[in-house]
This record gives sequence, structure tokens and C-alpha cells, in this order.
Amino acid sequence: MDPRSTAQDVHRCDLCDTAIVHSYCDVCHVNLCKPCVVDHISDGYHKHTIVPFHERRSTLIYPKCGTHSNKHCELHCKDCRSFVCSSCMASEQHIGHRFVEVKHEFETKKEIIKKDKVELGNSISPKYEEIAFELENQLANLDEGYEKLTTEISKQGEEWHRQIDIVINKMKTEINGIKLKHKSILKKHLDEIKQIQSLIKETLIVLGELEKSTEISTAIEYISKIKTFSKLPPRVNVLLPTFIPKPIDHEHLYNFFGQIIPLCNAMQEHVLSINQPKTSVRELLDKPEVVATAQTGYLYLYSVTCLNEEIFWTTAGFSGDITCFNIKGNLLRTIKRNFNGRPNDIAADGDGDLLYTNWERKTVNKVRNEQTELLIKLQGWTPRNLCVTSTGDLLVTMYSDDKTQSKVVRYSGFTEKQTIQFDDVGKPLYSGNGSMKFITENRNNDICVADYKAGAVVVVNEAGKLRWRYTGHLSTTKNKSFKPQGVTSDSQCRILTADGENHCIHILNQDGQFLRYIDNCDFKDPLGVCVDSNDNLFVCDYGNSNVRKIRYSKDI
Repeated sequence: MDPRSTAQDVHRCDLCDTAIVHSYCDVCHVNLCKPCVVDHISDGYHKHTIVPFHERRSTLIYPKCGTHSNKHCELHCKDCRSFVCSSCMASEQHIGHRFVEVKHEFETKKEIIKKDKVELGNSISPKYEEIAFELENQLANLDEGYEKLTTEISKQGEEWHRQIDIVINKMKTEINGIKLKHKSILKKHLDEIKQIQSLIKETLIVLGELEKSTEISTAIEYISKIKTFSKLPPRVNVLLPTFIPKPIDHEHLYNFFGQIIPLCNAMQEHVLSINQPKTSVRELLDKPEVVATAQTGYLYLYSVTCLNEEIFWTTAGFSGDITCFNIKGNLLRTIKRNFNGRPNDIAADGDGDLLYTNWERKTVNKVRNEQTELLIKLQGWTPRNLCVTSTGDLLVTMYSDDKTQSKVVRYSGFTEKQTIQFDDVGKPLYSGNGSMKFITENRNNDICVADYKAGAVVVVNEAGKLRWRYTGHLSTTKNKSFKPQGVTSDSQCRILTADGENHCIHILNQDGQFLRYIDNCDFKDPLGVCVDSNDNLFVCDYGNSNVRKIRYSKDI
């Protein structure tokens, strides 16, 4: 047993190891009994802080000043981001600087530390344990999984061997049939020849008898058959059939045999999102319904982004105004055009601040508290459309000044983090032009771009790897070319894209499979789309001044 503890785990003095603890040094973090306190502070009382044991770790240890060695820093300079003492505060170096009490910052940080500890211990750490457990299970089942794959390949090989044997036997049977026919042809001609040969023999016998005969009448009545027999039958030379083996194209053979999906296509990016709310399962309605229609009074509505279930922003066509309405059509706020060129697109961030692209100035801007702030200034490229991701990053579609290239760029604040432009074989993912390319991030972190000119919704994963392209759905009622305009996604990872040519909305699942149309809401030219937190769809119509709120799904 530890001599410093009893059955009740009584704390002992760290110096003498025998007496029961009475005090504690908050500087040295040492347990002390009454007699040992004097020994401990013998090198200078000012170097120690002795407190009752039950109040241990209650004394704040202020950092020593690097300039004034006899003082402690009780202030923090926000401009220099350094600890300062009262003497430093009065020095010329810190004239006009802002100071806060270290104790206040310490208490604030302590609260953050407590919250972080709770979140790390109760939320994040269990998630990592869950992921580690899943990976361990995957590793444990790895050999079995690959064994199943090789077994499937072997079975496919056996099936191929069986089918090849069937083909070989069928060809052999076919050859045997040809052989019998060949034999029949030759035998028929041989029988005809032998019949003629028999007649010739009979004729030779008759001729021999006539040659010896002296009867005049018999000889005179003889009719020559030489002319008949001189007409020789055609020679029969039936050629054997020929087998022409086709050359084996190993590449095509490999492709026909099957396909192995590589790891890069089979793996899904795992994004840890602790605070993301769990969503209920929602199914599509048989008949979507218009919940409300806001008549904005502005023509050529281009883009829409909703702040909540009742309030949305929209770009007001060629006027260049950005306007905020409620779903009843009441105008709440207007940002007048006071910049060159109208905004290309708008989005709202997590704080409810408005972001927009300006194609003439090649900028991305933020409007906060009535003030416009420049976020990004491009050179050689022009911003087109944008969206805000679940992590607060900004995704911007843009095109080169010569309109031959397009790409997606991810920004974190002012910093460019990622560029998405080409697929794995170096081909462009997006059409090179200045046409609209609305963009959204799906709940599974896929990046979805509606490429109008290409007539496709192009979806890549978070790493920028191409997942799929959707180029429309065959329909007897939708006979115009698919030209996607706005694009958004909902809580079920479904993707919704506006089809102005066919006056409808396409709903796809997260793998690009068509689910259904929304085509019963009297759309003229649906363009901008967004979804609120309850999966209500907002659609602004370029063909009129309406923004519709549509319910297209319900909880199961």
C-alpha cells in the first residue's frame, strides 16, 4: 500500500511524507503540513503563495514581465498581443494601445476550456471512437470481403468457360451438320457418275457383240451414244468450310469480363459535423403544392436565397437592386444599385449577412449592417455564381476573361483553399463560357454545379473528384433540351434544379437518379431556387415577378 495514503486516501505532506496535509503552495503545487510550511518558504516568502488545502489552485499565477523583472503582468495589450505590467502600460511603446485585464481574459478562456472539454469528451471523442470502431471492423472484415470479390471473379470465369464451351460445342455441331451436307452432295454426284459408268459398261458389251455380229439390220439400226457420253458431268469440288478466328483484344476482353470500381471511386469523404442536427426522413409528395406566392413587382427575377421560412432575398433583374421580402410580398429592405454592373448571384451566410458577386468589378462582396465589404477581388477571372458551405467556406463559379475556361474555387475567408476545374484525365469539368453556373453544396458535402450551356448538372465530391453528370430525363411531355438554371439541395441530399425551357423543376437523388418533376405550379421560366430549413422550396420566376414557396415533401 502507498505509505502516503490510508484506506480513506488521506492526503499527506509532500515534504515529510508522514504528516497530514494542512496547506498548499499554489505556485509550486506542493502539499504541506504546518511544520513544513516554514521550510518551504525559507527561500523567500514572495516566491510562494500558501493557501488552505481546500482552497488549492485558487490563486492566479500571473506571467512575469520580461522587461521589468520585479513585476507581474496583469494586463494584455490587444494591439501588440502581449502581456504587460503597469510600467509597460505607461511606456512609449504602448501609447494609445488598448488594454484588457488578464484576469478577465483568463476567466473567458476558462469558460471556453470547460465547454471544449465537455464537447470534446461528450461529443467529439465518442465520434472518433465510433469511427475507429468502424475502421477496426472494416479491417477485421477486409480479408473476407476481398475473398468474396475473388470468388465472384472466379465464378464469372467459370461462367465464361461454360459459355465458351457452349459456343465451341455449338460450332462443332454446326460443323458436323455442314459435314453431313457436304457428304450428301458428294455422294449424290458419285451415284450419278456410277450410274453413267454402268450404262457405259452395258454399252461396251453391246458394241462388242455388234462388232462380232454379221447381221445387217442390227448394225444399221445402231445409234451412236458417243455424243451423249462425251458430255462429261461437271467436276464437283465442294470446298471445306473455313474457321476464321477473331483476334483476341485483351483490353476489350477485360472490359467485357467485368469492372472493378477502384478505391478512389468507392470511398466517400467522411466529414465530422458534431452540431449538425439529425433530420427526419421525408418522402416526396405525389402532388407538390404552392404554399404562398410573393408578388415582388420586379421583373426578370434572377436569384433567390431564403433567410428562414418567411423571409428571402432576391436580385431584381436588370435594375441591379437586391431586395428583401417576406412571403406575403411585403418589401422589407432594399439595397440600391450603387455599383457598376448588376449582381450575378446572391447568398446568405450563417450570420444572415448577404453576399453577392459583381461581374463588372470582378468582386465578391458582403453586406453587413448596411455596409458593403470587399471579400475577394479577381484578376483574369470573373465571378459568376456562389454559395456558402456548411463549414462557412465560400464556393464561387468563375470564367476566364477570354471565356474559354470555367472553374470552381473554394475560399475560407479571403484565402483560396481549393480549385476544381479538371477530371482525373485532365478534361474540363465545366463548359468554358460566361453563362450561368449556379452552385450548391449537398448535405453529403458533394458540390453541385448546374452548367447551363453544357446542359448538365455536374457533381463532384468534396475533394473535387467527379461523381456523376445528369443531362436530363427522357419524357414525352418535356421535349425541349435540358438547360439547368438554379440548383439547390434539401435535408435528404436530394438535388433540385430549375429547367426554364420545360417550365419545371427536376428532383434527383444524391447519386443523380431522376426521382420526379415539379411541373404543376404554373412556372413560366423558373430560374433561382433555394430550400429553407423545413425543405420548403423557394422559386423565383424570370418570366414574371413572383417568388413561390412550394411544399414538395413530408415527414414519414
